[in-house]
Amino acid sequence: MTAQAGAIRNTSSMWDAVDWRTLEHNVSRLQARIVKAVQQRRWNKVRTLQHLLTHSASGKLLAVRRVTENDGRKTPGVDGELWDTPHKKLQGVASLKARGYHPMPLRRIHIPKANGNFDR
Repeated sequence: MTAQAGAIRNTSSMWDAVDWRTLEHNVSRLQARIVKAVQQRRWNKVRTLQHLLTHSASGKLLAVRRVTENDGRKTPGVDGELWDTPHKKLQGVASLKARGYHPMPLRRIHIPKANGNFDR
């Protein structure tokens, strides 16, 4: 079996091969540094460390893992997508970028109450 150019062969084994303990250690260490910088009121340092955390592969992988392995993992989000396979999870990690994100507009739904009124 030959792989096509640019195709990932076995993403399931890639997701399963991640060393979660090391990632959690890296993220917790960064979070501790953020807390220390806040306590020292070093706001530029806080911003820099937050940027490091939100743009790091460790932070993104742990974020996807937390969302896809919690109790609500079988409920799709507002975009209707469900990251239920290792391949989709890795694609989700790759899609977590600050640029190019356009949130969907909110949809207001009025729920009728027992007396017939709508709650606003």
